[in-house]
Amino acid sequence: MGHVSPSDIAADLDLLKRIVTRDERAVAELYDRHSRLVFSVIRRILRSQSDAEDVLQETFVRVWSRADTYDPSLGSPATWLTRIARNRAVDRLRAQRTRADVDAPAPDTKESGEIRTAVAAVSDRPDVRAEGVAMATALRGAVARLPEMQRVLIEAAYFEGYTHQELAARFAVPLGTVKTRIRAGLTALRTNLEQTV
Repeated sequence: MGHVSPSDIAADLDLLKRIVTRDERAVAELYDRHSRLVFSVIRRILRSQSDAEDVLQETFVRVWSRADTYDPSLGSPATWLTRIARNRAVDRLRAQRTRADVDAPAPDTKESGEIRTAVAAVSDRPDVRAEGVAMATALRGAVARLPEMQRVLIEAAYFEGYTHQELAARFAVPLGTVKTRIRAGLTALRTNLEQTV
């Protein structure tokens, strides 16, 4: 992953502390800092762009709901994020391979042996396999229920990897408006997911 500076780690730790206090801006900032790295980890495991986009969103929803479980002794926040992403992607791959109607080919990467080992280590219990599918379904439903501008901005940020600044330019709206709409959308998503999951 390359060298991570102490100042980057400190900034990420501060964002995680803010996420624990339910600061939506902090998760948006963490997303801006790490979404491209996280997405690249997921894409090495999943061949499908749409599956990778779902898992990217699941990863940041998991960060939102589980930031208080971060353990600094197990690595930097960026390492923790990529571990969550890898686990969610492997869960998705495992779920795909267990559905009779899906023929998911093995990833065509140098890491395919490592991924196969990780997939084999995932629990074989039906309830564990179903959790990833249920979470993705719940996320898609919650996103679909958002007001159009919130949904469009969140999809562009979380699925297409745009930063808030890029979204402001792309949609010709002020940066503050982008942040407000995404924050409101994330709050609505959280409420919807807490009622569903």
